[in-house]
Amino acid sequence: MHYPGWMFILGAVFLCTTGAEALYSDLGHCGRLNISVSWIFVKIMLILNYLGQGAWIIAHKGAIASDVNPFYAIMPNGFLIAGIIMSTGAAIIASQALISGSFTLISEAINLDFWPRMHIKYPGTIKGQLYVPAINMFLFIGCVLTVVIFRSSARMEAAYGLAITVTMLTTTVLLGFYLRSRGVASWITALFMLVFIALEGAFFTANVFKFMHGGWFTVLIAGLLCAVMLAWHIGRRVRSRFIDYKPLDGYVDIINDIRNDREIAKYASNVVYISYSQTEGQVESKLLYSIINKQPKRADHYWIVRIYHVDEPDTLEYSSKTIVHDALFLVTLRIGFKVRPQVSVYLRQIVEDLVADNQLNLTSTYPSMMRHSIPGDFRFVIIQRVFSQSSNCKPSERRIMAIYELLRHITITADKALGLDTSIVTVEQVPLIINNRPNRRITRIS
Repeated sequence: MHYPGWMFILGAVFLCTTGAEALYSDLGHCGRLNISVSWIFVKIMLILNYLGQGAWIIAHKGAIASDVNPFYAIMPNGFLIAGIIMSTGAAIIASQALISGSFTLISEAINLDFWPRMHIKYPGTIKGQLYVPAINMFLFIGCVLTVVIFRSSARMEAAYGLAITVTMLTTTVLLGFYLRSRGVASWITALFMLVFIALEGAFFTANVFKFMHGGWFTVLIAGLLCAVMLAWHIGRRVRSRFIDYKPLDGYVDIINDIRNDREIAKYASNVVYISYSQTEGQVESKLLYSIINKQPKRADHYWIVRIYHVDEPDTLEYSSKTIVHDALFLVTLRIGFKVRPQVSVYLRQIVEDLVADNQLNLTSTYPSMMRHSIPGDFRFVIIQRVFSQSSNCKPSERRIMAIYELLRHITITADKALGLDTSIVTVEQVPLIINNRPNRRITRIS
């Protein structure tokens, strides 16, 4: 009780509480019930194991060498090899849970606009199974660098302990906000947060003292990840703020005239535009410019597909509105952050519904194809905005947009991100000009 370095011992004791959190890292894949039942067994085994190690240390007090690991020392000699195999297997299982949990978090962050688009593979048909090659490579490089820097597990304790305490504090704060959002009484939420923050805060303080002994590595990794997330999210917000929207109803007549103008070469039987407008009935001005001004696009049917990512994880639904009968359609996709975007697949299902309801005649208008009732083709058009260096904006916004553009170059293409890589896709690049101050006009002289 009077030992002056008690705070440092508390930091070491905290490591006994870690490891079980690997159970929760894969909660989305395994399910709540499986984790809850497993935790009962794991908790009992952890308590028995640590009590056994403590009893062995007390019984051999003063006779234990510094390089002896009590976990293996308490094992009978005949069981030592089996124990090493079991502990290695447990480490592999725990690391696999953390790896797959990282894939899930990145996938959700992408759909919530907090991370650049990356190539995601779906190795199975079971819901939630995914693989992100770039993140897997990042984890591999990170593990190699960690081993090279620290060289032994004993020197990694500070980095590991600080990472876990920060994670626990963050989880407690988020859970407090969740309880309030669910209508739990303020005093109950406050009491819950007070108890857990006091307990976790003590462990956090103990591990902060180890910042220079390895804790800096945790802060460095977290800082880099947060910098990427903030730059991407803020860049998206700045970009969205300067996108001009116009009401679609005001351009219905001219789009219908283009559709019936035989002097204009047909672009495709069905032209599909991807829109991110949050307001129904409004679309990006550059989208209208593409249809009307930039090589007028004549088609039998025009589709405006609005993609709206929602906070519910598994939502997958749509609504459709016919602006012009059998000519112009507005489709809104509501996709949860855990759902894989497959716009071409979803649109095909929507088209089938509209055909079944006699709202759409999909047969091509080319005479040769019409005689055989062959459906018309589809062409997707994606408007990609590129930050213009001629923008007249604040230095802070320019820096954010520069980082955003750098990150955009390492992301996957828009067609792959939307599941359109097997479709006919045209990407039209348009400049994104940010003007916070009026441009100076040139003076005419006689």
